[in-house]
Amino acid sequence: MYIKTPFSHRGEEPENSVLYIVGTPIGNLYDISPRALRILKKVNLIACEDTRQTKKIMSKFDFKNNLISFNKYNSFKKISSLISELKKGNSVALVSDAGMPGICDPGEELIREAKYKNIDVICIPGPCAATTALVSSGMPSSRFVFEGFLPKKGSEREKVLLEISECEKTTIIFEAPHRLKKLLSDLKEYCGGDREIIVSRELTKKYEHHIGHNIDQVLKFFEDKEVIGEITLVIKGFKKTKNSFFNSALLKKELHDLIDAGLTLSSASKYLSKKNGLKKSIIYNLQD
Repeated sequence: MYIKTPFSHRGEEPENSVLYIVGTPIGNLYDISPRALRILKKVNLIACEDTRQTKKIMSKFDFKNNLISFNKYNSFKKISSLISELKKGNSVALVSDAGMPGICDPGEELIREAKYKNIDVICIPGPCAATTALVSSGMPSSRFVFEGFLPKKGSEREKVLLEISECEKTTIIFEAPHRLKKLLSDLKEYCGGDREIIVSRELTKKYEHHIGHNIDQVLKFFEDKEVIGEITLVIKGFKKTKNSFFNSALLKKELHDLIDAGLTLSSASKYLSKKNGLKKSIIYNLQD
């Protein structure tokens, strides 16, 4: 069982044998906190996703420290050596390229191992693209689901898309620029083109941009454009009402899948009407 020990002056100076999870800016370097800078300047070692990104912060705020690369390609090889440094009494700061370490990066494995080894872990909070996009979207933010990067293909991707289509909470997704149009097309297929969505890119940077209000509008906006920048999507939850108690976009997809598999429109409509407890005419009229 892991029991955190008390700290007499937490946040003032790095403690020995402590792993610090340090949030760094997602774009604008001035978003870094004084506490984060103090820790980064004074720990014995900084484990960073990309040393080049961390050096930008060091250059901007005029300090130097010892850096070690820690990313998805080498994390499993580096965890044991970092744990060893902590056991020796050294303090280590963990940073990602941008935002909070452990969110869609290998930092969570190091944090888990440190806790397993009874090493103290302290988070120095900072910016996060997911919550920044969420509160900027104006969508319900009291309850939300964070999906990170979706599986790229296959049944795992379909499962997540289905969950998003039926989820009544706001959903947040990260996506690479070159895969955005494909994701938007998939979301339209599962959620319908009128589902509310905001696509945020280059958050906190000079060319910050928020594109909405629904999937059809966003698809049209990017239709003839090259997508660039870091992308975060915020999707409004599925709203169930007396007049809309089923997911028409999903039913339409199922109807088309059955027809593509060889069923007639009438047979597919009959099957889905029984499966979902709906009138056959409702299903039939989804064909267009």
